[in-house]
Amino acid sequence: MFQREREEEKTPETVLKEAGFSVSEKCSSRHSCFDYAARKGENVVFIKFQMDIDGFSFDDSQELRLLSECISAAYFLVSERTREKPLEDDTVYRRYEVFAVTPKTFENIVLHKIYPLIQAGPGGYYVEIDGETIKRRRQELGLSAGEAAEMIGISRRTLYGYERGMAKASVAAAYNLIYALGAPVAKPINVFDKPKNQRKCSLLRTAGNVIAKNKLLARICSKFSRSRVTMVKRAPFDFVITIPEEKMRIVGGVASDRERTLNRRVEEILSVSRVIKARPILITEKQKPTNKDIPCIYRDDLSKIRKLEDIICMV
Repeated sequence: MFQREREEEKTPETVLKEAGFSVSEKCSSRHSCFDYAARKGENVVFIKFQMDIDGFSFDDSQELRLLSECISAAYFLVSERTREKPLEDDTVYRRYEVFAVTPKTFENIVLHKIYPLIQAGPGGYYVEIDGETIKRRRQELGLSAGEAAEMIGISRRTLYGYERGMAKASVAAAYNLIYALGAPVAKPINVFDKPKNQRKCSLLRTAGNVIAKNKLLARICSKFSRSRVTMVKRAPFDFVITIPEEKMRIVGGVASDRERTLNRRVEEILSVSRVIKARPILITEKQKPTNKDIPCIYRDDLSKIRKLEDIICMV
């Protein structure tokens, strides 16, 4: 029975496409902090499918958040378990400040717009409370803060914390609030939104690590230092150049002569570029991919490029 249910389960691409998203090819030519880029209208999202949430590393999260900030995209994980323990459906987890949901919850969100209410945290499960709704409903019922708190079974201080958005409620307390006030006071969690109050990732450290290991990337960074160049190492591409005045992004890969999966990686770069509406380019030593749909700059020709406009003309 379980095996049959697994076979009938929709694939991530099927779910996203059924909901009207444009979806990239799966990024698997090398380790990537995301598996798919997807777009619907002006909304872009990077999604990583990680069977065990603990397999998603801190470095993965750093790069996913860095990349998403650069592209103005949302991001989240789809996982099934943690340390051999199944994750709960209709619940949002976090891994290094990245939202994570189960495949079933993912399908409910994408296809049916059913957003979960419960979040899992270190101390258990809790619910984000809509403080304005609580206060408005309390006033509609003609209740003072003390009367409402007594009816719900909490302290007045806790109620004030809920109303001011300064406290989160346990699942039991949330149900008591809903029952006592007769109003939906729990805020649904939209995983297509970036987590609030997240710490800035170490952009300089990340870029420095990448540049130190690749001389071509170092040259690119120095040439276009006046533009925003974002270096990544956990994606099919290696850098993103953002040009606000042109409303343009350039997604570039750097290839070596020893790379055996270049053709596959170029296909992924082209696919992701189409989804995020960026211009692709490949910097290569000598090797040229059999796919001719991507502009190429050879290492010896890189010195001939004097300014950013030269790259813009090529792409």
